[in-house]
Amino acid sequence: MTALDLVDHSPQHPSAAASLPNATNLVLIDNYDSFTWNVFQYLVLEGASVTVYRNDKISLQELIELNPTQVVISPGPGHPESDSGVSRDAIKHFAGKIPVLGVCMGQQCMLSVYGGEVIFAGEILHGKTSPLTHDSKGVYANLPQDLPVTRYHSLAGTYATIPECLEVSSWIEKGPDGGKGVIMGIRHKKYIVEGVQFHPESILTAEGRVMLKNFLNMRGGTWEENEEYQKEASLVAREKLGTAQPPMNGTTPKVDAQDTISILEKIYKHRKAALGLQRQVPSQRLSDLQAAYELNLSPALVPFVERLRQSPYRISLMAEIKRASPSKGTISLSTCAPRQARAYALAGASVISVLTEPEWFKGSIEDLRQVRQSLEGMPNRPAILRKEFIFDEYQILEARLAGADTVLLIVKMLDVLTLSRLYAYSKLLGMEPLVEVNTVEEMRTAVELGAQVIGVNNRDLTTFEVDLDTTSRLMDGVPSTTIVCALSGISGPQDVDVYHRNGVGAVLVGEALMRAPDTKQFINNLLGQRLSQRKAVKHDKLLVKICGTRSPEAAKVAIEAGADMVGIIRVEGRSRYVPPKDALEIAKVVHETPKLSRQGTIKMQDDLSEIAIDFFAHTSTHHLVHPTRALLVGVFQNQSLAYVLAQQKLLGLDVVQLHGSEPLEWASLIPVPVIRSFDPSDPSLATRGYHALPLLDSGAGGSGVQLDIRNVEKALNKDAELKIILAGGLNADNLQPTLTRLGDARRQVVAVDVSSGVEESGVQSPEKIRAFIAAAKSVV
Repeated sequence: MTALDLVDHSPQHPSAAASLPNATNLVLIDNYDSFTWNVFQYLVLEGASVTVYRNDKISLQELIELNPTQVVISPGPGHPESDSGVSRDAIKHFAGKIPVLGVCMGQQCMLSVYGGEVIFAGEILHGKTSPLTHDSKGVYANLPQDLPVTRYHSLAGTYATIPECLEVSSWIEKGPDGGKGVIMGIRHKKYIVEGVQFHPESILTAEGRVMLKNFLNMRGGTWEENEEYQKEASLVAREKLGTAQPPMNGTTPKVDAQDTISILEKIYKHRKAALGLQRQVPSQRLSDLQAAYELNLSPALVPFVERLRQSPYRISLMAEIKRASPSKGTISLSTCAPRQARAYALAGASVISVLTEPEWFKGSIEDLRQVRQSLEGMPNRPAILRKEFIFDEYQILEARLAGADTVLLIVKMLDVLTLSRLYAYSKLLGMEPLVEVNTVEEMRTAVELGAQVIGVNNRDLTTFEVDLDTTSRLMDGVPSTTIVCALSGISGPQDVDVYHRNGVGAVLVGEALMRAPDTKQFINNLLGQRLSQRKAVKHDKLLVKICGTRSPEAAKVAIEAGADMVGIIRVEGRSRYVPPKDALEIAKVVHETPKLSRQGTIKMQDDLSEIAIDFFAHTSTHHLVHPTRALLVGVFQNQSLAYVLAQQKLLGLDVVQLHGSEPLEWASLIPVPVIRSFDPSDPSLATRGYHALPLLDSGAGGSGVQLDIRNVEKALNKDAELKIILAGGLNADNLQPTLTRLGDARRQVVAVDVSSGVEESGVQSPEKIRAFIAAAKSVV
């Protein structure tokens, strides 16, 4: 039967392909399953000449004498070891000689042949679809992730018994340990023997015919032979066009309808269609984005070129957030982009690259927006790169509004006029682009463009082959002022050593970083010992705030005993409220009484600007300490902003403490650092960029009621970089035990606050003030 005699009524694949010269004698083994007809139909529609034989109606010798070009083992009922007839013997014989594909029971036969175990899968599925995760190789080449595939099975292979010669190529969902779930595909590591547990021939399976087409395009008996065949076919295709060079800055030439287009072209086509739909949505139209930009809603920029030159290492790091890729398949779908970004920043990355392509790389513009938010307020934060297949000004403006500091322009996918236009537009928005090249011609184009940062992709985007020597080969002719970055395939220090010797300024690392169990340790191993270590101001002892101060005498006692902050209540009606006259006298004492030199509260050390630090590490270091005197803190609760500002000016407050329901944004409107009170369960307490430090207290404060320390520990364990001031029922006797109960989270407490704990019958006690400060300064 020929393709002309068949009609595919499925919604995905309406037309038949031309006959394939390499699939003129495909043998399909029928394991007595009705789906065999569907498999036959799809194979014929993809250009194969197919003959079907029942599994018990032909011997292995008869099969051998047929001299098939490919063998496909169909689905079927029962168990592969008892109900598959000649199927297992056929796999054994033809493996390594011709391509072999197994569907459902066909895959189970392959597992059985090579020593794997096929058992109950834990559920019985009949015509159910599931999202498929795959490695983008073999039958899955050029296909997006999370494809819906149809499952009819109760048996499956097990990870524990996968033979060494096989690899898992696709799977469904997560396993109980968070790893890969039910096995959906296997592949022989050497031979072209590939199996799928699901049904690509089902009408509910997306891209099923593409999978079978990928199989039919395989040649030879081994993957090595197949690679040689594909290279030869690609060369022949180009020669048919009369050129070995791509027509437009390196894009793969179109041949005829049967030639497989490159993944770059496929992604470009998909992104162009998606963008066309997106820009029609109200609020996402180009005019909407432009209006937002003109309202100055785009976040502040970090100069990309200058930041790339700053690194604690011998070579700068561009750390990438990448959940998946066409070449590697799924890398880490569970990755939290903003959390990963913070880890990269604190480990010394100069640039954070965020992949925003959704289908093949599983990213989004929302990832970029959240990454930018996660670095808010971080001193010397890394620059943020939008890594995307950019071909339109819309994408650049979208990136700028989301918080990007630079964008990627790929020379291979853009003609010179478009490249120049997009480069100029990006610079107009304040962003120097990263221009990516892969060949000598593309490097020449980038240099002539005037690009200040050129990334050399070691991976050819048309073949996805990696050659780590590509960057070094293209260094000649690059101006000395231009930063050259090595992109793709970098996994170890040996790769970095070569680039450093050749004058490369930065390396981009994605997959290896995403898979690393310890980000900071991996970066240290990859880039070598830091040339400089951050020696941020380090607290030698806990900071102490004596709050509820009502007299100049008590303030002086506190300062001379070693207090770092003296708090006065500016809330009328509170028992510890200080009248204006007394407040002015206390302010005078605080401003004029020097700290004793023996206190040694802090150690001032170098602050290295090339390394980012967390916002709270910065504020606790620089905003709430003074080398020669204590700081005066005014405490307010649900009063007007105008009143707070007036009191700050009148009293010369060094710090404002907000102890009510004041908006977080007030911290940006008050001209001195702000301490804000929170309950440990408040989700806003760790918000960066506003309050200098959160103060954890019980109720309205000053009540003498202790916090549930378990809730404090829980809040601190959620965010390892969070720093706090601890208050609530503390005194000289319970301070050390309370902090000890926090365990490892104790290091996140940088200051303690006391009010009722230094009082006797409602009056501040000099002896209790001195005892509390002594206890705090002796905490270990």
